[in-house]
Amino acid sequence: MGATETGGPPQRAHRVIGQHLPPDYSRGDETTLGGYAAVHGRPPAFDGADGVAYSVDILVDETGDPSAPWGAYLFFVRWTPGRPALAGHVESEFVTHALTADGARTQLAQWPLTEVKQALDRLLRGRGAAV
Repeated sequence: MGATETGGPPQRAHRVIGQHLPPDYSRGDETTLGGYAAVHGRPPAFDGADGVAYSVDILVDETGDPSAPWGAYLFFVRWTPGRPALAGHVESEFVTHALTADGARTQLAQWPLTEVKQALDRLLRGRGAAV
């Protein structure tokens, strides 16, 4: 950040962490993982059973199984209270399997948000989180 074009003091840059756009309900079913992201333009977020905020995304990777070489899993980002900052993550095992990466992602994108929240809480309980 240098001096402004007018020679004045440097201006402090403001970082934008989130952007709230109006939902576009024509883009999908907001009650599913993929539909929520399409409608709202951001990943869904939950309060975990441990009282901490999490957002979730779908990640895909190779499974090593030739009959279903691609799997998708839930990747939950944990956020600090107050001013949002990354505080860690929790991830599931593969929850969908398919012949293609897109196939595995599409299957998981159809999960209802209620099931995604239940998966988060199971993961937190499995880690011994205070719930």
